[in-house]
Amino acid sequence: MLAEGFDSKHEMAQALIGLSETQRSLGKLKSSLASLNQAELIAKEIGSKNELKEAYLGLALTHEKLSNFQEAFNYQTLFSAIKDTIFNIETDDKIKGLQFSYEIDKKQGEIDLLTKDKKLKELEIQQQQFISYAALFTGFLLIMLFGGLFHRFKFIRKTNRQIEREKEKSDELLLNILPAETAEELKEKGEAKARRYDMVTILFTDFKGFTELSSTLSPEALVKEIHHCYKTFDEIMTKYHVEKIKTIGDAYMAAGGLPVSNMTHPIDVTNAALEILDFMNSLKEKRQLSGKPYFDIRIGIHSGPVVAGIVGIKKFAYDIWGDTVNIASRMESNSEPGKINIFSSTFELIKDQFSCTPRGKIAVKGAGEKLMYFVESSTKTQAIEQ
Repeated sequence: MLAEGFDSKHEMAQALIGLSETQRSLGKLKSSLASLNQAELIAKEIGSKNELKEAYLGLALTHEKLSNFQEAFNYQTLFSAIKDTIFNIETDDKIKGLQFSYEIDKKQGEIDLLTKDKKLKELEIQQQQFISYAALFTGFLLIMLFGGLFHRFKFIRKTNRQIEREKEKSDELLLNILPAETAEELKEKGEAKARRYDMVTILFTDFKGFTELSSTLSPEALVKEIHHCYKTFDEIMTKYHVEKIKTIGDAYMAAGGLPVSNMTHPIDVTNAALEILDFMNSLKEKRQLSGKPYFDIRIGIHSGPVVAGIVGIKKFAYDIWGDTVNIASRMESNSEPGKINIFSSTFELIKDQFSCTPRGKIAVKGAGEKLMYFVESSTKTQAIEQ
């Protein structure tokens, strides 16, 4: 035990503080905290302000290295407070000593005044010296006080900046996981309630031949290729104010009209789908010219009601549920490579803005026969070409 070999608890506390400094310099921060916490308890037990001051300083420095900025700030505050207390006690003692010396000198001067006149001049000189010393000492006290306040102000400002930067990082990470409105509700209330939407438009994409292509590429090359595609998809969704929901392997899911409801969601999602198709066709052409393997893509779109919210409490994610989601997935699986397949409900919403080719009724697993269409292009695009 560390307590063995020490004559007093003062020595034990001092040894623990010295040990913690060595541990901190070696990067053993948790061991340093343990030594300092033990030293703090001993210092409090014996009422030693000096050891307690050194323990608080060590705890502040160690917590700062561990990026525990709130704990570092708390111990820095305790260190400053006890340092001020010790300083005030020492200052009072010095002033009392000076006052005592002054009284002795004054009495001696009175005696000398009764005996010899020259003693009066010596007393005057001593008084002038005392005033000079007192002025110098007061100036020194002010310098120490302002220096301590300035150091504390710098430490608090630095700590607040670090806390603010960490908060900004947390907010950015949260906004990458959740829609802005849901993230704000989660921060304010600690939870985000599920919400029903009467009408949204859902998009699904899937790469054709993904399994075959993955066998010809290294894992690194495959992930890089998918990342390139999904990064572009994300940018397109942002452009058309469509909310990305999630990716599942090579499947990409997004929805328009949530978390903020709007009336343009079917047009927004269809425009996004056409731009995804243009991007994939361009990428396919480039890879064909260079003799590289490529992805074909199927896209499905469907409009209807859903329920949206956060799933779980760990690794939580924003998700949507309902028959509309299932049918949108079926629209994608019943599509063809390089095509956008929609159900009649979405066709009725976009038929005035987009050219569509009817496919007739097609059997959908678990949903019977559904009237489907291929979206060919925007009517505005056709007008410009003509």
